[in-house]
Amino acid sequence: MPNIVGNIPPGPGETLDQNHILPYWKRHEPLIKVGVDAFWPDEGDRFSIYERMTRVQMYYQGHLMTTPNVRPWTLNRNGVIGMAKWGAWMWSGDTQSRWNTLRDQIWIGLNTGLSITPYWGSDTGGFYTTSELTGELYARWFQFSAFNGSFRSHGRIWRLRTPWGWGLGEMGFLEGQKDLPAQKEMNNPAIEPIAKKYAELRYQLMPYTYTLAREAYDTGMPLMRALWLHYPGDKQAVGQSQEYLWGRNMLIAPVYEKGAKSRDVYLPAGTWFDWWDNSRHTGGTTVTRKVDLATMPIYVRAGSIIPFDPVRQFLAQPVTEPTTLKVYSGANGEFTMYEDDGISQTYMENKGTWTKLSWDDGAKKLTISAAPPAGVTNESTAPREFQVEMLPARTVKTVTYNGRQAELTY
Repeated sequence: MPNIVGNIPPGPGETLDQNHILPYWKRHEPLIKVGVDAFWPDEGDRFSIYERMTRVQMYYQGHLMTTPNVRPWTLNRNGVIGMAKWGAWMWSGDTQSRWNTLRDQIWIGLNTGLSITPYWGSDTGGFYTTSELTGELYARWFQFSAFNGSFRSHGRIWRLRTPWGWGLGEMGFLEGQKDLPAQKEMNNPAIEPIAKKYAELRYQLMPYTYTLAREAYDTGMPLMRALWLHYPGDKQAVGQSQEYLWGRNMLIAPVYEKGAKSRDVYLPAGTWFDWWDNSRHTGGTTVTRKVDLATMPIYVRAGSIIPFDPVRQFLAQPVTEPTTLKVYSGANGEFTMYEDDGISQTYMENKGTWTKLSWDDGAKKLTISAAPPAGVTNESTAPREFQVEMLPARTVKTVTYNGRQAELTY
């Protein structure tokens, strides 16, 4: 389709010929009627920058025309500055399954979040299989992908892009790939449990991550953040391209070296806690974290409050257990958790629920209060229960929040 142009609905003077996006969009509607609710626009490499943007726009405007008040979603191979306006997600294309590719995806993700869209990810394991694709590389890539905006596993030799595939005896259909992993890499029972651990962590952190998505909408701040965004005066932080902040409070240090037994991690100023063992570290220095295959270093700032949900198999799955608030003592801190229906466009009208979580470290007191934007009323004021875990002591208490205010003192 050369020279794709137009708007949906068409603007004044637009001609509905074969190049206009409305007739092209109409070809998608039969798919929506049989249950397709998202699209994956691949290719597009030959389109001009303008045409790429117009196609992204079509999948947003067209979907809203066909299914009003339901959020459109697309995953795009071609990125262009401005596509975030149309809610477009992007992945890094057909990468190779190599260790240095995994390493480079870190800084590529940081740059993409700063320039194109906060909703970025890569093909976990790489797209084109090479002999470097082992269960180890897949596990390390999976850990990294769990802290990307877009989290998916995809590539040629599809069995090797499934966590359980590494526990099988055969690679299955080779899909034209010739530079293959050694057969001895199969029958590896360690990979699936590691992938499960990080997939579940992804879903447990969804209240935190969803709030980051709201912040990206409101302010343009990406989910993956280069350290210098929050530590611009720290020369060491400015030079880091292989670790990043997940929002303001969590620091992620992917392991990208084959056979690694440790990972050097620079911690900016302040006090930091190891996510896995709750050990305390003073910032402004580099720590050497021992790692096994199941461990990707994650650190949390003192004063952070991380909302943490029960495990779900999919985001809309109902759960009955309460959300846990992980409070990292050692400094004052606050976090305003955002929630909405996850489906409609009403978030653009500031319809949602904002819950401010404030920690007074001196008084050892957590305050929970309603904190919608000025002139806005929270959608939900229903009472709810939170489990509060103070770290590193691991002391757990329960608090009932009435939708207006609650306090809990340790």
